[in-house]
Amino acid sequence: MSSENSSADDARQVWDVVVVGAGPAGASAAYAAAVAGRRVLLLEKAELPRYKTCGGGIIGPSRDSLPPGFELPLKDRVHAVTFSVNGRFTRTRRSRQMLFGLINRPEFDHQLVEHAQKAGAEVRTGAAVQRVEQHGSAVPDRRTVALVLQGGETVLARAVVGADGSAGRIGAHVGVKVDQVDLGLEAEIPVPDTVAEDWKGRVLIDWGPMPGSYGWVFPKGDTLTVGVISRRGEGAATKRYLEDFIGRLGLAGFEPSISSGHLTRCRTDDSPLSRGRVLVCGDAAGLLEPWTREGISFALRSGRLAGEWAVRIAEAHDAVDTRRQALNYTFAVKAGLGSEMSVGKRMLAAFERRPGVFHAVLSGFRPAWKAFRDITRGATTLGELVRTHPLAHRAIIALERRSSGGGPDAGDGADAGAGSGTDAGGAPVSS
Repeated sequence: MSSENSSADDARQVWDVVVVGAGPAGASAAYAAAVAGRRVLLLEKAELPRYKTCGGGIIGPSRDSLPPGFELPLKDRVHAVTFSVNGRFTRTRRSRQMLFGLINRPEFDHQLVEHAQKAGAEVRTGAAVQRVEQHGSAVPDRRTVALVLQGGETVLARAVVGADGSAGRIGAHVGVKVDQVDLGLEAEIPVPDTVAEDWKGRVLIDWGPMPGSYGWVFPKGDTLTVGVISRRGEGAATKRYLEDFIGRLGLAGFEPSISSGHLTRCRTDDSPLSRGRVLVCGDAAGLLEPWTREGISFALRSGRLAGEWAVRIAEAHDAVDTRRQALNYTFAVKAGLGSEMSVGKRMLAAFERRPGVFHAVLSGFRPAWKAFRDITRGATTLGELVRTHPLAHRAIIALERRSSGGGPDAGDGADAGAGSGTDAGGAPVSS
């Protein structure tokens, strides 16, 4: 920006970029914009650190998207995965190399915010956005966006990044549309050292009783993060699944320190990612992996892109250039994350109908396990794998064809388990 514009902006207190929401997407956006030398304000309605319902798995794409010098506050390093089908046909696969890491979100998110601050971003907590205005009396000119906070204060910006969650104000302003909403329930369960030691370095993924559902156990030192997720509308069944899941694991006798739930929302293919000088990223944009509902890597990657393109929008002097930069942002998101989401939706549709087939393939077919390892370590992505490997492409087509032959069949899991030589016991075992 020219010195003349900077002086005028200082008088009116116009920020180059204002980011709303201090989760991984927002902190990444603020960091990217601040590193570019812009005046950045990061708004967060809660006080930091704050709890977030999330398994806390950090896969390769997440690690690769962290700021330089960021040291992950890992609670455990995962080298083994136990798979089961609603508590049956358990099988454990192991890897010599770390598959992914596990973190607690309050600590991880706060550390990301600190990196944004070190890069030059200013952070304000306890600041909730009530509405967004791009026209009207609160907006001094066509290059400015007004954020009206609860309490009446108005914050002005040349560009705004919405990272305030799937039910936030900014996504509503942009007009984000979703076509998949899921309910996640989670419990943080402190356990004795003997129990914690049994889970160290190993997670459990349980394919659940409702179509598209699954449960997980993520060990984090003296606490196990235990959760389940399924389609919204199955609230009672989802709660029952979590209760049964905890009971099967022998954890019902331990009192959770936190019990929580949240909705994840996945965007439609034609959902907008911008409106005028406002961009959305992460959960606010409905960006997550549809099958696993993994969102941290999508938040970090889309947040970085949003921060970079917000800088360009802040520099745009007219509506045409603003629109061009917003379209470039949309293209960048769709070219990368959008292709991964497209494959994820296909995987979810097939998984909903034949979870037993997925269990058999993933736990008993070596190339499938290798693909799982490569994806979690960041050597490839699900979209890239299907796009570049003929065998993977043929496999997903075969799964789709097989899935179209009928509805969910609990017998699939039993047949698959027997065919894979898996253990039919109800507890995790090693293979």
